[in-house]
Amino acid sequence: MLGISIFSRHTSKQAKAVGTISGSKQLMRNHLVVSFLVLALLLHPLSKAEIKHIITSDSVDLYVTVKGNGTPCLYIHGGPGSGSWWLEKFSGEMLERHLQMIYLDQRGVGRSTSPKSGNYATDRMVKDFEEIRTALGIKKWLIMGHSFGGLLQMQYAQRHPDVIAGMVMLNCTLDIANGSRGALPKAYEFLDDTSLARYMNDSIPLEISIPKIYGALREKHLFWKMAYARKSSEATMDSSFRDIPNWNHGYENAAMGIKENWTNYKPLTAGMTMPVLFFYGKTDWMVGPTHYEGVNFPNMILWGSDVGHMPFLENGEDLDKAITTYIRKYGF
Repeated sequence: MLGISIFSRHTSKQAKAVGTISGSKQLMRNHLVVSFLVLALLLHPLSKAEIKHIITSDSVDLYVTVKGNGTPCLYIHGGPGSGSWWLEKFSGEMLERHLQMIYLDQRGVGRSTSPKSGNYATDRMVKDFEEIRTALGIKKWLIMGHSFGGLLQMQYAQRHPDVIAGMVMLNCTLDIANGSRGALPKAYEFLDDTSLARYMNDSIPLEISIPKIYGALREKHLFWKMAYARKSSEATMDSSFRDIPNWNHGYENAAMGIKENWTNYKPLTAGMTMPVLFFYGKTDWMVGPTHYEGVNFPNMILWGSDVGHMPFLENGEDLDKAITTYIRKYGF
């Protein structure tokens, strides 16, 4: 299997049933109950949650959790470096009703290890996804991305469209440079500091203007406004990262230095025929609420939601509706 290995640990408990039968009527009732239970389990089998450590061909230990039933779906997190735990924690119950979710901490992130070679190149990240698919014995799957994860989705779909049954893109960026420049005016508005006006000039490189404006927002404890409707949501999200000890920040520190992560992938969307759910927040200032413009997947549900960058926390009901609509329309 491409030089990879896999071992797993079951985390769910086996259900046990113990009963006594007295009398023919009771026996008949019990037989009926058992029959209905067996039928229910056949139609909706119990989910068996598994933690897997998939060792890649370059000896990176990838932390993967598999939960839920239905079409397999790989979650490709954003950040870069945000990991998969928070999605599992806040939206897992909803997602796992529809899909067999495969939560991955990418190499150099969270509970996964870092490559000794420091290799975070696009081809290597994509190879990780393929090695996970092979290790799990999956022929085709859905891929679900959030935020920065949209870039990785596009890189994967560009190289291996034949194994991707469909894509769910949640508040994704497909062009980080133009998206960031489009979001800067709102960041400046939140900041309300005219002394930084010079950094809003288009002639100033993004690598200078973004750290300056966003850094000032963080200093004033206002950065939450870029992603959330409520400051308490930021605190809730931040608390989830404290659930994981010894968080690995390797990829987070390397990702923005990778040239392909600055590519504009929107022109490629017109040639990708797999069904896509493109979900965006109408007040998402992290990627910009008009980031859907120029996204032209020919087989797409475009879903605008009254939410910011984290629908999982602030409009889970609409997110559930969007995903349900997508699954029903395309038969996943």
